[in-house]
Amino acid sequence: MNKRSNQLGVAVPWWRQLTPYHWFVLAVASAAWSFDCLDQRLFSLARIPALSALMDKPASDPAVQAMGKEVTAIFLVGWGIGGLIFGALGDRFGRARMLMVTVLIYSLATGLSFFSHFYWDFALFRFITGLGVGGVFGLAVALIAETVPDGARAQSLGLLQVLSTCGNVSAGFFKMWIDSLEKAGTISAGHGWRWMFLVGALPALLVLLIRNYLKEPERWLKLKAEGHLVTGGLFASYRGLLAEKRWRKHLLVGAVLASTGVVGLWAIGEYAPDLQRNIFQTYYANELVAQGKIAVATMTSPETKKLTKPLVDSAIAWAYLANMGGAALGMWLFTRVANVFGRRLAFLIGFSSALVITFMVYWRMNSPQDAYWMMPLMGAAQLAVFAGFAIYLPELFPSRLRSTGTSFCYNAGRFAAAAGSLFSAALAKWAFGSHGSPLTERYSAMTMCVIFLAGILILPFAPETKGRPLPEE
Repeated sequence: MNKRSNQLGVAVPWWRQLTPYHWFVLAVASAAWSFDCLDQRLFSLARIPALSALMDKPASDPAVQAMGKEVTAIFLVGWGIGGLIFGALGDRFGRARMLMVTVLIYSLATGLSFFSHFYWDFALFRFITGLGVGGVFGLAVALIAETVPDGARAQSLGLLQVLSTCGNVSAGFFKMWIDSLEKAGTISAGHGWRWMFLVGALPALLVLLIRNYLKEPERWLKLKAEGHLVTGGLFASYRGLLAEKRWRKHLLVGAVLASTGVVGLWAIGEYAPDLQRNIFQTYYANELVAQGKIAVATMTSPETKKLTKPLVDSAIAWAYLANMGGAALGMWLFTRVANVFGRRLAFLIGFSSALVITFMVYWRMNSPQDAYWMMPLMGAAQLAVFAGFAIYLPELFPSRLRSTGTSFCYNAGRFAAAAGSLFSAALAKWAFGSHGSPLTERYSAMTMCVIFLAGILILPFAPETKGRPLPEE
């Protein structure tokens, strides 16, 4: 459970087991991951407007929609590579030191996206951003897992993921604020997306806090003092993971679990705003027809789209915020279930819910009113398992390989998600028609929901780690 007993035999809640420094580590690591999520969501919300401006084509143009998926794939590939590199470097040179480097990389590269002039330099900046973003998760969870007491570990790591929604929600509010500035003429029309990426440079300030006050975990320092850290080339840590059957199995289980969730989010869930843009535009155009303000023949005209754009943007933003509210609740519930009933049951409930609810949302969503209650459900279902990744993955590996193993499992899914994003684009184009139609995005996402079965099918091979200390050798 999440309590331990003091010397008098009285149960101590998990939060009382933490010292002020434990809370500081949790706060800094959570801030690094939350800002990381801020960057991810800024990209999700600004991706299509940016490419529309850079390609000088309407957001609904098939070429823009296709390029949106391609740039997302490039970002995810950078994310995966960054995770593989910085996870291994974290085991070798320290979690805190490498966390500082990764935050600096993703902050500066996100800010540089402000200066993009072509889709290819925009894609390049996103790739570099991905390198930094990919390293944060494994380093942050290893830092927390090895610093806080065992009795507070699962709750602390679950809280890390719950707090990540602060970054997600902040991105939504930044989007709404910048949209209002653009509408008022404070920001030049069509350039709001640039300012959104400039906001993403702010986390660089966190580097000062990490550099001056964050220490390496005692477990890692002990390994260093005893000369037990992995030495050799960059891939020596991976050789260590693959050399023993136990860690190989854990690596496979963790990678399949994480890949299922990541593909489900990035190759399915992240395209909800694209579908919403089409659905909401049609919905508000129909309202204008009903009010006698436009004719049926002009529903899809550029003038009508310009007229409905503020309503569409606002509805997407509110649906997104509702989605993140559901995500926070889902991750909190996952943490509770994992603590009481075990990690495997929590994953089974999480992936099963994601399969059913995500399919239902893409099948039935037809208006902003639908989105306002459906998106919280999808957020809870899809993102609940991400609390499980924070809790479960560091429990699968020993201290000398923990950052490498955790990062590999979590970020291997980025390559799968990149492939899934490209497959989703091809599916929409070749199987269900041209890009830009609500039905193509809808049916493509519904078909992709089959990926959640992979997470369910691997669970019989997953070790149960509830109530156990972190493994060593």
